[in-house]
Amino acid sequence: MRISRLALLLTGCALTALASPAWAQDPPAVGLRAPVEAAPVPEAPAIIVEAAPEAAPAAESPAPPIPAIWAPVPIDAAGQSAYGLYLAGRLASIRGDRAAGSELLREAHALAPEQPVLGEEAFRSGLFSGDLGSVARLTPTVADTPQLAEVGRLIEVVETLRVGNARQSLALLTAGPFEIFAPAARYLTPTIAAAADDWETALKVVDAPPADPAGLILHQQRASLLESRGRVADADAEYRILMAAPAGAMLYALDYAEFLERQGRRDEALAVYDAALTGGNPESRAASGRARVLARGRPPAAPGTPRRASDALVFAALQTTAGENHEVSAIYLRLADSLHPDDLTVLQLAQSLSNNQPLLAQAAFSRVGRADPITYARAQVGLAMSLSAQGDDEAALEAFRRADAAAPNQAAFAFTLATHLDGMNRQGEALEILNRPTLNVSGQPPQFRFLRGAVLEKLGRIDEAEAELWAALQAQPNDPTILNYLGYLWVDSGRRVSEGAEMLARAHAARPEDGNIQDSLGWAQFRQGQYDIAVQTLEEAVGKQPGNAEIVDHLGDAYWQVGRRREAEWQWNRVLTLEPDAERRTGVEQKLLRGLPEPTPLSSGGQP
Repeated sequence: MRISRLALLLTGCALTALASPAWAQDPPAVGLRAPVEAAPVPEAPAIIVEAAPEAAPAAESPAPPIPAIWAPVPIDAAGQSAYGLYLAGRLASIRGDRAAGSELLREAHALAPEQPVLGEEAFRSGLFSGDLGSVARLTPTVADTPQLAEVGRLIEVVETLRVGNARQSLALLTAGPFEIFAPAARYLTPTIAAAADDWETALKVVDAPPADPAGLILHQQRASLLESRGRVADADAEYRILMAAPAGAMLYALDYAEFLERQGRRDEALAVYDAALTGGNPESRAASGRARVLARGRPPAAPGTPRRASDALVFAALQTTAGENHEVSAIYLRLADSLHPDDLTVLQLAQSLSNNQPLLAQAAFSRVGRADPITYARAQVGLAMSLSAQGDDEAALEAFRRADAAAPNQAAFAFTLATHLDGMNRQGEALEILNRPTLNVSGQPPQFRFLRGAVLEKLGRIDEAEAELWAALQAQPNDPTILNYLGYLWVDSGRRVSEGAEMLARAHAARPEDGNIQDSLGWAQFRQGQYDIAVQTLEEAVGKQPGNAEIVDHLGDAYWQVGRRREAEWQWNRVLTLEPDAERRTGVEQKLLRGLPEPTPLSSGGQP
């Protein structure tokens, strides 16, 4: 994968320092904005831009030379040296606490501003942690690094707009070309130009070709600006261009519905809201809009400059996220949030940070408020997945429970909670959730039946498990995961060995890179007495997942059966180093003492 030059620069400090988780579905799509009525989220840190210090008068003594060794001076009031703060900041960043790292590096730079390395390190760390105020103040220190200087200029463009100085913002925007941030600069131009009274630039006709995604945000910006000028018919024409494109309708249908409300076209707005509420992922904003229209409530206000600029930055973030440039996406989203605080923007920021900055991601997920239950629940699921990835399953469980409680009628959140409980070996609680009357219904997705079957199998309720897994397979007959689970159950229990083996062969053919499925196939061959071919299959499975205790154990059994006893014992001993569960550990220890009893090959079984 190609990595941008900016990404390399942003990660430079860490590299240098190292040298010295609707129905079960993919994560729900995130819209551009939360409902207009949503309560404000905690305010983002203000972005303060300060001028660079003026040059000292010629009569004053020159600045002291940069010391070769930073300790013992300079030292702060608490007796901490600049170099010590610098090292502590670097260590905190390496450990993942980028917020603390940024603060320590900022303090170090304040003590030793003559150290050029400190300015650049503090600048980078501020970008990582979202300390945009420090980034703005430190922009002069990175003037010799064009990519970082460009970041600082973009932040200054947004900050001057935020504080109401649109003319200065436009001057900064047009002072020179942007390279890395060219898309964001392009999308911000209409709104900033309008705020600066340059309507010729602001209302320039969109010339992006149909295949250019930039046309979506530019048409949306032009529609909003035309409405603000009272050119309603022209604004409507721009919205219709957006509605004719699937991506435009997906992103901006609710903007159009709110525009229709403001024009008194309630029936048309209601039709748009109804369409947005169909499918598996309805939006809360659409639901509130529909209710407002039916109650003949006051339409939402037209977007102003901060929200339009925020929308432009959010769109730029969506593009960079699609390109997996999460560092740049996080910068855009922090700037968007500083202009127009919004729960959905914070949620998108948290999702972007979760790729490589888990502590900052968790802080962002926790910032999402409860005004919109669906958005809050999504944030809690994201927080839970991040905590689980760090091994804190109990804290993750509490977050999953909060998501489920916030949106009790949304099956997807109940499914994620049940899945996590199953992973914690709390199958009884998982089954209780999966058997809720709202979930265990006719026509439920096969994922629900599959998970219920897996839970029942672990509880030893094999007949019920088999029925659920069979029902899931009928709904998705070619799903490798379901084929593998039910096929292995049939083979290992001896219920329907030959049919189970055939299902495992199909699963392996569909997903040959999966070591777990290949292990199941090898175990089916073993259970049918095909020991030589089982050895080959299981050796390949171990090669794909060498740290899997169950696969290594199976390979040891196969070696034993073909007379390779020393190799079998070596594999069994290795199982004991792979943290097996108590039952497997006991079984392996018995095999090391007494060998493997002669198994009885199976070839048939009963019916489900």
